[in-house]
Amino acid sequence: MNIALILEMAAEAAPDRVGLVCDGRRWTYGELLRAARGAAVNLIDSDCTFVALLDESSEAAPIALFGAALAGIPYVPLNYRLADEDLAKLLARIAPACIVGDVDRAQRLDPDAGHTLLARAAFVAAAEDAADRFGEAREGEEIAAQIFTSGTTGTPKAALLRHANLLGYILGTVEFCSAGEEDAQLVCVPPYHIAGISALLSSIYAMRRIVILPAFEPEDWLRLAEEEKVSNAFLVPTMLARIIECMDAGAAAELPSLRAIAYGGGRMPVELIERALALFPDTAFTNAYGLTETSSTIALLGPEDHRLAQTSDDPAVRARLGSVGKPLPTVELEIRDDEGRPLPAGERGEIYVRGEQVSGEYRERSALDGDGWFPTRDAGWLDDEGYLFLAGRADDVIVRGGENISPGEIEDVLMAHPAILDAAAVGVPSAEWGEAVGIAVVFKPEAEPLADDELRKLIRDRLRSSRLPEQICRRDALPYNEMGKLLRREVRTWFSS
Repeated sequence: MNIALILEMAAEAAPDRVGLVCDGRRWTYGELLRAARGAAVNLIDSDCTFVALLDESSEAAPIALFGAALAGIPYVPLNYRLADEDLAKLLARIAPACIVGDVDRAQRLDPDAGHTLLARAAFVAAAEDAADRFGEAREGEEIAAQIFTSGTTGTPKAALLRHANLLGYILGTVEFCSAGEEDAQLVCVPPYHIAGISALLSSIYAMRRIVILPAFEPEDWLRLAEEEKVSNAFLVPTMLARIIECMDAGAAAELPSLRAIAYGGGRMPVELIERALALFPDTAFTNAYGLTETSSTIALLGPEDHRLAQTSDDPAVRARLGSVGKPLPTVELEIRDDEGRPLPAGERGEIYVRGEQVSGEYRERSALDGDGWFPTRDAGWLDDEGYLFLAGRADDVIVRGGENISPGEIEDVLMAHPAILDAAAVGVPSAEWGEAVGIAVVFKPEAEPLADDELRKLIRDRLRSSRLPEQICRRDALPYNEMGKLLRREVRTWFSS
C-alpha cells in the first residue's frame, strides 16, 4: 500500500470538497490529487533520489509528499531553520535531490551536487501542467519519508518511515470521512516535523479541511482560527503559551467553533494546561505523545481525562494532567530497566514500544531488537491505572555517585513555585560524585527572585538531599528548539566544570 491512497480515497469520495486553504487559495481534493500526480510525473523525469522540501508550510507540502509517494521516491522535509553549516551537511546526504522551496540557499550551500531546484510557485505550477501525463504510481523502495531527527543531542539521524508505518498509524487511529464538511484543522507546526506530516495525512483521511498557517504568530493564529471557523488544532506547548499570553494581554478572539486542541512535541507544564482548560472551557484537549520513529502518536491523554483531572480532589487522578495518557490500542508499550527487563507500575525506566506504525529504522541502521521492540530513549513510568509519565530523555538522567536522578522530578518541584517561570536540571561534573545536579532557573518578570539557599530549601523539602544542586544559574530564558524541546546540551555549557 501507498500513502497516496489517502488522497485518492478523499478525491474519489468528494472531488469538489475543499481540502486545503493556504494564503487565500482553496484547493479541492480533486485539485490536490491532480497536482500530486503531475508532481510525480516531473519527479520521475528528474531522476532524483529524494524529494526535499526546504520551505515553510504551504500547498507545496502535501503536493510534494503525495507526489513523491506516487513517484516511489522518499520525501525529505528539511529544517529550514538550521544553520548553513548543518543544512549543507544534510543536503550532501540526499544528493541528487529535487529540492522545493529556497532554491537560492540550496544552490549556495551545495552547488555541485546535481540537485534539481524548484521554487515553490514553479513546482506547483509545473505539477498542475503535467497532471495529464500521469500514468500509474511507481513502487520504489517502500520508504514514504526520510526525516532527519532534530539533533538536540548530536548529529541528526535519518529516520525512515515506510508507507506501511504511516498507514498503520492512520488506519488504526482515524476513521475515513469522519469529519463534517464544516470541520477545519489549523496546521501551524513546521512541515519537517512528524506532527506536520501526520496532520496532513490524518486530516485528509478524515476529510477535514486543512488550514495552513505558514509561520506561527499567536495573533495570526487567533485571526485565522476565527476567520476559517477552525474546529481542530495541534500546538506545541510553547505555541499554546504564546496564545494564552496574547489573549491575557487583551487579544480579542471569537472561537465558538474550536472544539478540540491537541498538543505535544515537548514538555507541557501543568500550570499551563490548567490555564488553557480554564480559558477554553468548551474545548476538548488531548495530549499526544509520540516520536518520529513511531510515525507520530503512541499514547494519548484524552479530553475526559483532562477534565476529570482538572476537577478531581484525588491527588493520583489530578497528577494525570502531567501524564501523556495511555498507550494506543494499536501499540504495545513497556518500561524496562538497564538490562532490558520489564518493570512494574511505579518504577522508572526506558520506554519501549512495538507495533505496525513503529519504524525504529534509520538509513544508517535499525534500532529494533529481535522481537520488534523499539527503545525510545525516553525515560518514564506507568501508574497503577496504566497512565504513562515521562521523565525526560534516558540520556538526560543525572548519575550522582551511582544513583540515577531524573531531571524532571527536580524541575517539577521548581516549576510549582509561583515565582519561577521555567527551570532545567542537568548533570554537571563533580570531583566527589562524578556528576552532580546543576539547575538553571528563569523567574517571572514581576516576581521576587529566590536566593540560592531558598531554591535549595525548596528542593530539600520535597526531595532527598542527593537532589540538591551544587551549581545554580539564573537566566532570562531557557533554550528550546522550534518544537518546544529543551536543548539540555546548551544548558550544560552554562556551568563550570
